[in-house]
Amino acid sequence: MKRIAICSILLAAAVATAAAQGPRVGLTAIHAMEQSFDKRIVTTSSESPFDLLGTTRGVYLEGCGAVFTAELDLMVTTNITPFLQKIPKDYVVKVHAKKLQRVPVLKQTMREAMLDMASSLDGVPANENIVLGVSLVYFTKWEDTSGLPSQIIMQAQRQKLLDVQLGRASRSSLDSIIRVEEL
Repeated sequence: MKRIAICSILLAAAVATAAAQGPRVGLTAIHAMEQSFDKRIVTTSSESPFDLLGTTRGVYLEGCGAVFTAELDLMVTTNITPFLQKIPKDYVVKVHAKKLQRVPVLKQTMREAMLDMASSLDGVPANENIVLGVSLVYFTKWEDTSGLPSQIIMQAQRQKLLDVQLGRASRSSLDSIIRVEEL
């Protein structure tokens, strides 16, 4: 009977210790990466910045990794207003061409952010993933969205990103390390 009581006390202590330690990746680390990505997005180009809509949100999913999402427009544009009832065709063409050019810039910005996230999120186990998803917003009433994605999702194992960050793998290997999905 004494043995069962001791085992129960040890089990309760182990559960209490695990609960007291909290999540493997704390909210402070997640918030820091959210703010870092927001800053990176709004400062990528002072000439023609991305238009961040809201703020980046991140969560840690045990067994999966850290997942971050953001919503943005590839550039600041005008919209229909009471003073501008119709968007000129030449503006539509210009915006479309510029946004097509901005997609590779966004992808590169996302790749760099993933490298930073991998090195900053020490609590994410090396075998889990860093995931970054960006939803792109368009003015559906007038914008030409042909050839433009509505979402870009990047995912890679943290250890492989760290290998690039630490020089154990070449930067050119990022294309094979990071799985990119465009929807």
